Amino acid sequence: MKVTTPRLTQHVLTVEGRTSGEPVLFVHGNVSSGAFWRDSMAALPGGYRPLAPDLRGFGDTDPEPVDATRGLRDFSDDLIELAEALGLDGLHLVGWSLGGGVVLQLLRDRPALVRSVTLVNPISPYGFGGTEGPDGTLTHPDGTGSGAGAANPDFVARLKAGDLSGDSPTSPRNVLRSGYVKHPEIPDEDFYLRSMLTTRVGEANYPGDAAGSPAWPGVAPGKHGVLNACAPTHFHLDDLHEIGPRPPVLWIRGADDVIVSDTSLFDLAHLGAIGVVPGSPGTPAQPMVTQTRAVLDRYGRYREVVLDDCGHSPHLERPAEFRRLLAEHVREA
Repeated sequence: MKVTTPRLTQHVLTVEGRTSGEPVLFVHGNVSSGAFWRDSMAALPGGYRPLAPDLRGFGDTDPEPVDATRGLRDFSDDLIELAEALGLDGLHLVGWSLGGGVVLQLLRDRPALVRSVTLVNPISPYGFGGTEGPDGTLTHPDGTGSGAGAANPDFVARLKAGDLSGDSPTSPRNVLRSGYVKHPEIPDEDFYLRSMLTTRVGEANYPGDAAGSPAWPGVAPGKHGVLNACAPTHFHLDDLHEIGPRPPVLWIRGADDVIVSDTSLFDLAHLGAIGVVPGSPGTPAQPMVTQTRAVLDRYGRYREVVLDDCGHSPHLERPAEFRRLLAEHVREA
């Protein structure tokens, strides 16, 4: 269905016949859409109303520009307006990867609207790239090493061209196989690939505008677009423990995630440390998982579940366990 608010028109994936019950809002990750939640939504127990919006610039939602200087608030404010337009309250929020950061921002700004939170391999509360240590200390004041300039240009070009091939390691298909999941055998692979290809590519959306830096690796966050919105100079949630009320948080993650990790293969600092990106002065990798745990330890009301032999997408790779954990969490909440 389509829902128009003062900010934009959003496409929301729903399940036929599920128009009442406690709302469960599924928020997708970067370079994807609400379609990635299709099977998880259908498997949700009765008594709940599953909804999966496409974030701005993804799927069939309007490709409104992303003001990265607001961090992830363009996305979270869109969801707040969606909830208001549909008369939703007591939200169960489920956020995967980028969507994990979006739901944490929504929780930070409107805690009274939220009944529970489920984080699925979420980005760090200190953004993606450019920080070190459990407290998210900036490696450089300008956020060097994060932002749109850290995106692989060949992947961006292939994404923009709608590349369906598996000819290159940087094709969307191969990124899906090697980054999104641990094992490349994905049922309905083309379905998820086509969801990835709905991503709007450009300076206003993905990846955003790149900026230079005098420090290695020579890139810093710009002011527009998705990857800049994730940069630590624009997005950081070190005060999450100060909100009230504090609904329960379930943190589910795959043990073998290569995207969100303390040694992420998508973090320029780690790639420099292992010699993939030359010239590294020894900048440490961003300890993404450690940072999330530090923030949630202060928050206090959370449970962490680690799924072995699983990568970045537990809802695709370990669907039965993921659905059981989610159902138990929302029921207890």
